Amino acid sequence: MRPADLAREHGLSTQAVRNYEQDGFLPPAERTPSGYRIYTETHAAALRAFLALVPAYGHATAGGIMHAANAGDVDRALTLVDRGHEQLLRDRETLNTVRAAIGSLTTGRPPEPAATAWSIGELAHRLGVTAATVRAWERAGVLVPSRNRATGHRVFQAADIRDAELAHLLRRGGYPLAHIATVVEQVRTAGGTDSLVGALATWQERLTGRGLAMLDAAARLGAYLASRS
Repeated sequence: MRPADLAREHGLSTQAVRNYEQDGFLPPAERTPSGYRIYTETHAAALRAFLALVPAYGHATAGGIMHAANAGDVDRALTLVDRGHEQLLRDRETLNTVRAAIGSLTTGRPPEPAATAWSIGELAHRLGVTAATVRAWERAGVLVPSRNRATGHRVFQAADIRDAELAHLLRRGGYPLAHIATVVEQVRTAGGTDSLVGALATWQERLTGRGLAMLDAAARLGAYLASRS
């Protein structure tokens, strides 16, 4: 098969196919004596797998999965897949948490107090972000933690953790910090939640779309791995 044969199936340029091979997303192609690449059905399966993985896991993770698969490290490839499913599950759980918070706000029930106050490091670890990211959210007005009078360190209580979970969810949904700060402020003050409900509905659609994309990607990746055996 020629590069044009692989490219035509997906509406790509032949250069894009060559670039994918150069980046390690496709296995190395053999060459003719004159230097032209020779692709096989295995390369076609690899391209289908990579293009299906991108909407499911993102470009970076999709590339990592293909690098591992092309190196014969199936366990590494599957670990990356598992992490993607774990993140999707966490996003679903966070979405449910935020919806519960909205229910508490709209019915006038205060948030349940946390058993202990959290440090910035503990909150960052819970969310899987850096402490610098949490500080950036604070500077943008997304978070307003109190301070320990003795040490001056930030103290995150139940409401702060809820706000951080909401910020993390919306950030992953592509919303800018300025918009997130407005939405979180609405939650804090128990004001109108129309924009929040709309944002959550949009993110629910994205989660569903990503879950369906993962199913398609799994089939494509499985076909590619089978073609290599």
